[in-house]
Amino acid sequence: VTDATWESLVLKADGPVLVEFWAPWCGPCRMIHPVIGELSKQYDVKPKCFKLSTDDSPSIATQYGIQSIPTIMMIFINFEKKDAVIGSVPKTTLTANIEKFL
Repeated sequence: VTDATWESLVLKADGPVLVEFWAPWCGPCRMIHPVIGELSKQYDVKPKCFKLSTDDSPSIATQYGIQSIPTIMMIFINFEKKDAVIGSVPKTTLTANIEKFL
């Protein structure tokens, strides 16, 4: 996801969207990528899963108060931020948070 696609892919999405805020230089971000990949396969199409580089899209990161990466999960539904998990957490934590919105 980028500045150009944020509104159409995230805010106007039909159903819940999981966004991972990350940066290429962030070690914990790189460690959690496989877990996010597993979750996107596990849940197939809902929620939709996207990554946003805080280096490439700092204005969106600032708009949503991202002060620490990885912010692994931020759930958006109908233009509104519903939940967030900050830091590298176990897959079970992410799964529990996703389940709340399905």
